[in-house]
This record gives sequence, C-alpha cells and structure tokens, in this order.
Amino acid sequence: MLDADVPAVLEVLRLALGETALLRRTPDLWNWKHRHNPHGESLAYVAEVDGQVAGVRAMMRWDLMTPGGEVLRCLRPVDTATHPGFGRRGIFKKLTLTAIDEATEQGIDLIFNTPNSSSGPGYLKMGWQEVGPIGVMVRPLLRRGTKVTDQQAPNPEDFFTGAGRPADAAPTDRSPLGLRTPRTPQYFDWRFSQHPTAKYLRLDQAGQTAFLRPNVRSGRKEVVVSDVIGDQPAPVVRRAAKVSRATYLAAWFSPASAERSAAIRGGLIPVPGVRALTLMARPLRDLPVDVLDLSNWDISLGDLELL
Repeated sequence: MLDADVPAVLEVLRLALGETALLRRTPDLWNWKHRHNPHGESLAYVAEVDGQVAGVRAMMRWDLMTPGGEVLRCLRPVDTATHPGFGRRGIFKKLTLTAIDEATEQGIDLIFNTPNSSSGPGYLKMGWQEVGPIGVMVRPLLRRGTKVTDQQAPNPEDFFTGAGRPADAAPTDRSPLGLRTPRTPQYFDWRFSQHPTAKYLRLDQAGQTAFLRPNVRSGRKEVVVSDVIGDQPAPVVRRAAKVSRATYLAAWFSPASAERSAAIRGGLIPVPGVRALTLMARPLRDLPVDVLDLSNWDISLGDLELL
C-alpha cells in the first residue's frame, strides 16, 4: 500500500463500516494506528479494480510478553473492508491470505483479533480458532441525568472532577501472569495520550493509576475503565466511581488477574451471559504458551479497544 492510497482507503472504510463521533476515519487516526504505533508500522494491502481501490486489509503490529519473559511478535487485523460495489469477489480472503504469507516470511508468531459476527466465520475458515469470550463488568452509579447525544465526541470535563489528561510520568506495570502487552512508557504515551479522537483521562489514588475513557452509549454517559496499574488498584477504581458523573462504569480484565479482583472490590460486577467480544487467534508457529486458552491471556479492555 502506498501513501497516495490513504484517502481512497479511508473512503472505502467509511462506506463499508461507517464512522462515529469517536471514530472519525481521518488520516490522523490512520497514522496513529499504522505508522506511529510503538510496536512498528502495520502491514497494509489494497485491492484495485480498474484503478479503483476495491478493498483494504491492514494488520497492526503488536507485542505480547509471556510470563517467562519471551516477547511474541504479533499482528492484529484491523481496518478491513471491501467497497460495497465490489462485494462477493473474494477480496477479503485474498488480502488476508497475502498478509498471512508475508507475516510468516517475516517470522511473526501470532495473529489475534476480536472479529464481529459477520467476519468471524470467514476467519475461522482461514485457520483462526476461538480463544474465548470477552465479557463486561459494570458498576451502576445510580445518578440521574438527561439523555445525551452520541453524535459528538464526549467532553471529558462533563464526566469527571479531579481527573487529568494522561501526560504524567508512566506508571510501573507488574510482571505478566499470561500473555500481556509490555506497558512501556512509549506504549502508555501512544495508547492513552496520542489518540487523535478518544480523550482518555488519568486518575491517580494512593499510588495506583486508572486510564479512563468517557463515552456515550444509548444516550447515557459511560466511563470505560480501560486499564488500571498498581499493586493494589482497588482504591483508584472506587475513586473513579466517586468522582465520575457518568451513569455507570464498564470494564473487563482477564480472569485471575489482580486488576479483575480490584475491579470487583471497587464495585464492578461481571454481567452473566454477556459476550461483548470474541477473542480469536491464529498461531504461525509452535509457541511456548497455549494461546487458545483464555486463561493464558493477561489483558484489559485497553488492549482490545483501539477505536
């Protein structure tokens, strides 16, 4: 894919996938994901028909660290679409198989993503396997409020008192219990400070840190607890509930993680039977961890929601 293809690629994404207030398909967002990512530049491909971009397939680079300290080089399929005028021509499959071939040649270890119900069956046919469901944890805050529009990006000041933008020094992460994104200062800066449309907030309490994303869902103010860092993070979760003006908090952390326990102690309850996402993976070699077992992952919503 060439730089000159970006405007046409963004138009295909808009036509096929739409956009929201938090997901404006702009060159800035494309560059944030695919060029400024601290894990490296993405693999990106386009399909052309008679000189027109008919499809796009992008795979972000992503590192995961095992509990033994080995770093797995991974890819994440994102920003994939076929122009509505060129459907049923096998473009999705051809671009994906091309990406798999190049990833294998480059020594990539693993491809993982959370496809929707429409694209999931296609991935399964190409060798992906289901790892497990990603649920949701919720703490209702029982605060009345008028319904708000989801047509504009939320203003963080309408959601919180006492939280600031995440530009402070990066907190120190713990050792991984399973496959975990290395939370380096570069990662924190890119992930939570540099996002061109989503306005994340940082809240600190008793040496613990939470990264929070104000959102509007179905006309209600929602605060997504994207990540929490610290050896005893429950106080900062409780603090987020106390200072938030939202209707509820939402989060998800891997089972058996300290963050999940902290979220529960902070009042977030796993919602039974709710599957927000489905994690799928395609190993490209024999790996030191069974990546198809969800208990071997150590992640949060911050690892999964890339907007």
